[in-house]
Amino acid sequence: MSKKKQTQPLAVELKPYVAPFCFDGSGEFHLKSHKTNEKGGLDKDKGEKIIEANRKRLSDFQAKLFAQDNWSLLLIFQGMDAAGKDSAIKSVFDGVNPQGCQVASFKAPSTKELDHDFLWRSTMSLPERGRIGIFNRSYYEEVLVVRVHPEILAKQKIPRVLVKKTIWRERFEDIAAFERYLARNGTVVVKFFLNVSKEEQRQRFLDRLEEPSKNWKFSMADVAERALWDKYQAAYQEMIRHTSTAAAPWHVVPADHKWFARVVIGSTIVSALDKLDLRFPKVDAASLQEFKKVREALENEGKGGAAAKKAAVKAK
Repeated sequence: MSKKKQTQPLAVELKPYVAPFCFDGSGEFHLKSHKTNEKGGLDKDKGEKIIEANRKRLSDFQAKLFAQDNWSLLLIFQGMDAAGKDSAIKSVFDGVNPQGCQVASFKAPSTKELDHDFLWRSTMSLPERGRIGIFNRSYYEEVLVVRVHPEILAKQKIPRVLVKKTIWRERFEDIAAFERYLARNGTVVVKFFLNVSKEEQRQRFLDRLEEPSKNWKFSMADVAERALWDKYQAAYQEMIRHTSTAAAPWHVVPADHKWFARVVIGSTIVSALDKLDLRFPKVDAASLQEFKKVREALENEGKGGAAAKKAAVKAK
């Protein structure tokens, strides 16, 4: 008699693709110590199988999340140009019901947005209960591109007396407090930094120039920002170091191999949803009785229709 194969818990199965890349703020953090070309001991074929399995799991969890209507999930994607944010979102969520997802991309702030605090426009785009919200870039741009380009800060209409040397530390504190507030109100915050190497970015820029279908993605501004690579890396390190918390850790995703980045991202999202113990709502006894009556009525209606058809055939 063959023994039934026992499957390990999902958290245990996915842990090798989640835990090594998660930083919750405890201990030291040095971005240079995180490899960009990590593959987690996988080859691409095995990676693709995990990606596909995670898509099915995500679709199932998303349906339960939507039906339960208690929790919401906020996914934040940050990274240098050509890190693979767009393609990762497209791949990981392939097959997921779009009605349960909300995607927001944050470009340069409008005049109206500049008349509010730096978290305002992100707050307006937060996911509703039961939904998955995806931020392709986010309020973290306020401690990244704004920090690298001080001239942007000068245009933000903030009273001069408030723009001090401590402004970045203050923004880190505000962001951490904001994410704690979200967590306390049922929004699970999962943050991804797609960690791509400078050489891989160069190759991807060349691909965009060489392939007509990718030309639209290229901008001369991308090259200008590339010249500021070291400043951005320093800004990312400070950001991750000061805004990683137990409630909202950062996941530093090796992004040189797009398929492995998708393994890590999908596994992390599925693991986060698995912890919520999501279930379809139970129907109470009274409703079940009502369903029974409705079923009987529908079945009788069907029988009546069949009898009418027989009578009509005989009449002919």
